[in-house]
Amino acid sequence: MQINSHLSVIVHDLAKEYGSKKALTFRNFGSLKWLSVDWNQFSLRVKQVSNAMLNLGLKPKDKIAVFSQNCIHYLYTDFGAYGIKVISIPFYATSSEQQIQYMVQDAEVKIIFVGEQEQYDKAHRIFPLCPSLQRIVVFDPSVRISSHDPHALYFSDFIALGEKLPRQSEVENLWKQASFDDICNILYTSGTTGSPKGVILTYGMYHAALTANGRCVDVTSKDRVIDFLPFTHIFERGWAYLALSKGAQLIINTYPKEIQESMRETHPTSMSSVPRFWEKVYQAVKDRMDNASPLQRRIFNNALKIGRKRNVEYLGRGKRPPVWLNMEYHLVDKTVLSLVRKEIGLENPNIFPTAGAYVSPEVEEFIHSIGICMIVGYGLTESLATVSCDRKNMPFTIGSVGRPLDEVEVKIGPNSEILLKGPTITPGYYHRDSINAEAFDADGFFRTGDAGYMKDGELYLKERIKDLFKTSNGKYIAPQMVESMMLVDKYIDQVAVVADQRKFVSALIVPEFRLVEKWADDHGVKYDSRESLCNNPEVKKMIMERLETLQQGLASYEQVKRITLLPHHFSMESGELTNTLKIKRGVIYKNYKDIIDKMYED
Repeated sequence: MQINSHLSVIVHDLAKEYGSKKALTFRNFGSLKWLSVDWNQFSLRVKQVSNAMLNLGLKPKDKIAVFSQNCIHYLYTDFGAYGIKVISIPFYATSSEQQIQYMVQDAEVKIIFVGEQEQYDKAHRIFPLCPSLQRIVVFDPSVRISSHDPHALYFSDFIALGEKLPRQSEVENLWKQASFDDICNILYTSGTTGSPKGVILTYGMYHAALTANGRCVDVTSKDRVIDFLPFTHIFERGWAYLALSKGAQLIINTYPKEIQESMRETHPTSMSSVPRFWEKVYQAVKDRMDNASPLQRRIFNNALKIGRKRNVEYLGRGKRPPVWLNMEYHLVDKTVLSLVRKEIGLENPNIFPTAGAYVSPEVEEFIHSIGICMIVGYGLTESLATVSCDRKNMPFTIGSVGRPLDEVEVKIGPNSEILLKGPTITPGYYHRDSINAEAFDADGFFRTGDAGYMKDGELYLKERIKDLFKTSNGKYIAPQMVESMMLVDKYIDQVAVVADQRKFVSALIVPEFRLVEKWADDHGVKYDSRESLCNNPEVKKMIMERLETLQQGLASYEQVKRITLLPHHFSMESGELTNTLKIKRGVIYKNYKDIIDKMYED
């Protein structure tokens, strides 16, 4: 059953239904111990936050910002703000001072809630530069607040202002005034080019999205859903709210790098993620099999073959598997595939929505074959996440991004651009009238900037129109597709394809150093640093040969012809990655101009 009230009261309505059932499982900052709160406790804390906000002088339509990693306080703060019609603006925990200053000033934020020391220090430094800011509230009690900071207080002191619900009658009066037309969030896009834009997300958009996704995404009150992406990311935010609306238990993972350990400790049944997570799983399993005995490899490959036949060739095409195949699958699942899933912490997997980048067909097929239901989808911040997705127990095609939600109208426009209209689509960008005029066509359809096509009811992506490269020979290259194909290889960690106005395609590659170093050691390749490892001709030849195999399905003009191995990672600190870890091509091409030019010397 789904409870899809207005977000101002949804937690309280869920508490009436589920009471003492576990709602949130979490770890405090710096702790290894998992704790839980039930729905009644969740509801009470949200009310206390609403009361505390009123006591700090916040009024409807005021703005707060949450600048933190995922944590239980994040949810308390968001839903507390929704209860009094205060607009909550999420910031990525990795945002720079320059970025948060820009967003605070653009949205005129009054109170900024911060996670740990790094976020507090940045907020403290930009505070004098932002006239609208009145307070900093600190989630982590171990943060050292400056002795010269009269504006900061810990979350525990903030909660004390509303602990006994001194203004609950005002809160409940504001609940009655809640409208689906009100602005819920302003979510700033990470901005691969230019300044970030604030996407307006209304309560009506959330209500429509929860209704549409609730109808086609099979998550229930029995699920244990772990968070992988930050709540700032619309995919995780929408998915977490959907899980809560179904009464599922939400497991809050604060640090993304600890996700696999957290999964083994908490045994989730569902999780949303980006394709890179599953690429890493695929690489790890493949690496383990490469180092297994011939007998173990044969047993695993046979299990994988049976899993693929049942889960992809039959169930994936909407066909009932024959009895003999179900029997074979039950045997290999019990003896082989379940052990693979257990290694990841997925003893009882339900569904695993995946979006945010191109999904390699090879990886998608593998994940289905080992008995994990990957739900591939497509969406944007501007569409409140989901535009389309696979449906459990319905036919799906490897390589598609699923079937559009019933509420979303999809039209293919000029240049094959995907155009969208419906109740989940943003009304526009905050304070960006000129950009808003360009964002919608004459019929009111939102321009996604993504090229695609429909076939048999499923949506397929072609490329990001702005990212489409044209070589000097007039051939068009879709770099994200080529990069995703390369990232399947276990020896490659990061990659940036180069082709625009060039004679051929080349790539900057950051190796998976642990595995490349092991390969070098096993093959007697001498190196004394990462620089010498990356410059070694034998290492470069090995990776190039693997790429040639991976690229066999590409046209000749799409294939990477030359590579340069880089001894260090692309990073957010250097401006080469967005907060969502997408590469900023312009910055990379500028930072590595000399290296790129050298690849094109005859």
